[in-house]
Amino acid sequence: MKKEINILCTRLLDVPVVNKAIQKGIFIDCMPFIRTEFMIDGAIAEKVKQLANTKINAVFTSAKAVDGVAGILGNIVPDWNIYCTGGATKKKVNKLWGDKVFVVSGKHAVDIKNKIIADATINEVVFFCGDQRMNDIPENLPLNGIAVDEMIVYKTILTPKIINKDYDGIMFFSPSAAHSFFSDNTIKTDVVLFSIGQTTSEIIKTYSANEIVTSEWPGQETLVDQIIQYFDVKVTS
Repeated sequence: MKKEINILCTRLLDVPVVNKAIQKGIFIDCMPFIRTEFMIDGAIAEKVKQLANTKINAVFTSAKAVDGVAGILGNIVPDWNIYCTGGATKKKVNKLWGDKVFVVSGKHAVDIKNKIIADATINEVVFFCGDQRMNDIPENLPLNGIAVDEMIVYKTILTPKIINKDYDGIMFFSPSAAHSFFSDNTIKTDVVLFSIGQTTSEIIKTYSANEIVTSEWPGQETLVDQIIQYFDVKVTS
């Protein structure tokens, strides 16, 4: 690995994850390109509370949605079967509700969709999400005879900024972050783009023909590990 690799991350990372990269000569600048705000009015809050004691199949594909619902429920532990993506979302579910709820997790929304379809006992789900959610859950489940009650609990706001520093790579965790970054920036052809999930990678491709390295599993550390491995292999090969 060369002496110093500079990476831009389009969201904040936990300090231990950043330090792990530093130990390998990779320096990550974290600059959020999106922010989120809860969208919880009285009607939504009342409905969530009513659902708390109902045995529903709840779907989460973001930790922010889990936070929104947990903020409404307070100390109430819902009597739900929860289907969620791994990484930060699953960790948040486990932290808040632990083994008091039944949890099925998957790598991404498509994986969750397939697991729900494979369960013949499910004919309806409640999808807690943001206003910029992907279409895998709400569009594909009804095509397989499963009704989706979509509850938007937060919104995503783009916060683009112009970047003047040259980087060896850029990290993207969502399609929204990609939209925000490329709205004000162009990049050199040798910049490697690191992405969580195929959906985010497909959005990146609409803006850039640069090399994209995609992590199928969500999570900060997973993507940083992939970056470390990428530059290790590149230098030693």
